[in-house]
Amino acid sequence: MEHPKEPEFPAQENFNYYLRKREASPKTIASCMTACRLFFSLFPQTDLPNLKEFKRYLLKTYKPSTVNNRIYGINCYLDSLNLPAEDPLCNFRLSTVKEQQAPFLDNVISQEDYQRMKEGLKRDGNMLWYFVVRFLAATGVRVSELLQIKMEHLTLEYMDLYSKGGKIRRIYFPKILCREAMEWFHLQGVKTGFLFLNRRGKPLTPRGVGSQLKAFALRYGVSPETVYPHSFRHRFAKNFLGKFDDISLLADLMGHDSIETTRIYLNRTSNEQRELIDKIVTW
Repeated sequence: MEHPKEPEFPAQENFNYYLRKREASPKTIASCMTACRLFFSLFPQTDLPNLKEFKRYLLKTYKPSTVNNRIYGINCYLDSLNLPAEDPLCNFRLSTVKEQQAPFLDNVISQEDYQRMKEGLKRDGNMLWYFVVRFLAATGVRVSELLQIKMEHLTLEYMDLYSKGGKIRRIYFPKILCREAMEWFHLQGVKTGFLFLNRRGKPLTPRGVGSQLKAFALRYGVSPETVYPHSFRHRFAKNFLGKFDDISLLADLMGHDSIETTRIYLNRTSNEQRELIDKIVTW
């Protein structure tokens, strides 16, 4: 059975080419295409009144993060049109909305639950997933970055990633973790190349990693709401600041463009705030 063809919009092929030329990720391309399809399903053409009405529609319909994603997509589309200077839309772009940052960081796996998961995985012989959890929590990598780790990186004890702007981010791997991982992967016959492969020898996918972690959470009695790849990145940041109070260094290690992004890790969870209030407020 054939899937219905997605609706097209003006200059769609050119827009797709523009995004790929800018080395946009598949996820970004898909998000930008979705934004344009939504816009043209509501309005017949791009002009100032329609663009402003589109933003009002987004604000009434979606949460701020989705609003900003759709605005980014339609702004990229306007960029791709390469309009002449006399066109009213040449320098016009929709402004994003400010997202209010919560004063607490919830749904992050606790240190105790992290220990329970990794010890359970090791005890039960699920070593590949033990190392998935260990590398996520001991390095602060994103799941997409985790899947790029190769045996060669363990020898170096670091991995360099290059952004589109040519900026280098170095991810360090703890020496003790490298030794443990190299020993096990060598026993599995992995001498070179990517580490995190499925049984068919194909790379794991971010979605696959996320769903499998949820299954292990249930097995080991950990709340599934706190178990997802990015949760272990949060755990790394919280643990790092607990042992070494240097938020500027943490921002560099995590690849944040702004230290303001990193400041969320200075916040306590709502449960921690509640416990602190119960402890200190005695008047």
